[in-house]
Amino acid sequence: MTAAGSWDAEYDFVVVGSGGGGMTAALAAADAGMSVLVVEKGRKFGGSTAISGGGIWIPNNPTLRANGHDDSRESIRRYLDLLTEGRVPAARLDAFVDHGPAAMELLCRSRWMKFSWTKGYADYHPELEGGRPLGRSIEAKPFDTRTLGEDEKYQRPNSMKGPLGLWVTAKDYHDLAMVKRTWRGRWASVVAAWRVSSNVVRRRHMATGGRALAARMRMALKDAGIPLWLRSPMTELVTDAAGAVRGVVVDREGTTVRVAARRGVLLATGGFDHDPELRARYLPEGAHPDYSAGARENVGDGIVAGEQVGAALDLMDDAWWMPSVRHPAGAVIPLVSERCIPPSVIVNAEGVRFTNESAPYVNFVHDQLAGGHVPAWFVMDAKARSRYPFAQILPGMPIPREFYEAGIAFKAGTLAELAGKIGVPADRLAATVERFNGFARAGVDADFGRGNSAYDRYYGDPTLPNPNIDVLDKAPYYAFRIEVGDLGTKGGLVTDEHARVLRADGGVVAGLYATGNVSASVMGNEYAGPGATIGPAIVFGYIAARHAAATAPATPSADPLGQPA
Repeated sequence: MTAAGSWDAEYDFVVVGSGGGGMTAALAAADAGMSVLVVEKGRKFGGSTAISGGGIWIPNNPTLRANGHDDSRESIRRYLDLLTEGRVPAARLDAFVDHGPAAMELLCRSRWMKFSWTKGYADYHPELEGGRPLGRSIEAKPFDTRTLGEDEKYQRPNSMKGPLGLWVTAKDYHDLAMVKRTWRGRWASVVAAWRVSSNVVRRRHMATGGRALAARMRMALKDAGIPLWLRSPMTELVTDAAGAVRGVVVDREGTTVRVAARRGVLLATGGFDHDPELRARYLPEGAHPDYSAGARENVGDGIVAGEQVGAALDLMDDAWWMPSVRHPAGAVIPLVSERCIPPSVIVNAEGVRFTNESAPYVNFVHDQLAGGHVPAWFVMDAKARSRYPFAQILPGMPIPREFYEAGIAFKAGTLAELAGKIGVPADRLAATVERFNGFARAGVDADFGRGNSAYDRYYGDPTLPNPNIDVLDKAPYYAFRIEVGDLGTKGGLVTDEHARVLRADGGVVAGLYATGNVSASVMGNEYAGPGATIGPAIVFGYIAARHAAATAPATPSADPLGQPA
């Protein structure tokens, strides 16, 4: 064991992970006058934030207030109480609601942090008291990543960038998905074409979504003079004789570096998305295969490190579930808007529907796992393929041959033939489609209420009486294999309202904080709205830094008893 008195570097606050929560915490720490270091395991910065849609769900933030969309505290808390059903301590919910606006105000003081409201993208349960049909989600404004300079090559890529530099925001995608159906969609395609030509002329490198958010945060870090070490995984938490965390051991490009943290260490390392052993140990059986869209580096390092110093764990059997299609090349394609395609159903191995296809993705997969419907099958007709995008395949475009060869997609002239290809009973599939078509003609899904919620309707077809259901009757017919995917796991270290890591007996692991998917989610088993992953990560990163700043600094260099945990 190595004495904690031997340090290669000392800072007030050390942040492990460079996603949205980690970078916010670093900015808040610097704003409070602390010296701060961010260490990142990957070769590129941004974590899962950078490869996400980039939505931020923080009620009463400055962008919402500027648009006249502010809430009473009571309505927000009522919504979260109903949503979490007592699964989350009230003090944590209070902290999220009360500190969220201040966290965003801090970010918005940077000249780089610019946001817009995704108006109309509903909370995921707008029918609950306190839910908002117009939504509370905001996103970073598009950003030219050339501004990053040398750091541009260290930015984590995502799939939001289209061909020839085409860039789309969340609102743009909502409109573009209806390019074959509405004038707004057609106009959005004109705007998209203009952007492509403009990018060629102006040589811009435009980013949107999570990539824009991460880039803007990186610029804010640079302005604040905060160092970011890439390719520097944390290998150990260092504790003193009393069990308090006093620093970290980092493998910085092959060199062991011991870094003291006088006021605390924040873990913002993500979940255990890509660790097969942890997935098998904690997640439900149908979710053991790795179809996660989280950052590849997310293998539970922070959770394991926290557990080694006595941290309690919670929600380890849950994730930010996302029904997904596996691309033949191996990538995971989340199905968000696709499940709202009207002439389509999702069925189980018996050829029967089992839930509202257009429901929020976490709820869809909860129902899928509860019933053992793994895999499921997305069945659609020729109208659906001609009208709407699916799994990054544009409307009217042929499904690439590789999807068929990999057993991911199937095509047939009749439903009976399609049933045979995917191995479901032909009579049951036919009965399911016939019943669904009756609902479509009536405009009401009597089985699962598809289209009843404002959330369902957001990505639906506004030209139809019920935007989410239409008669499925035009050959050829298609089926896609639907996997249990996720955007990251949501179980991890138990934390309190100050983002401090707790032990099983409720005691505090002194000097250790956590935010994001390394911690047990403040959303419990639910999902409040678009960006309810990044939003809480930002808020509890901010809270951790402010709490650490108010804590008396330790003097680890004078403590000879410390040791790696």
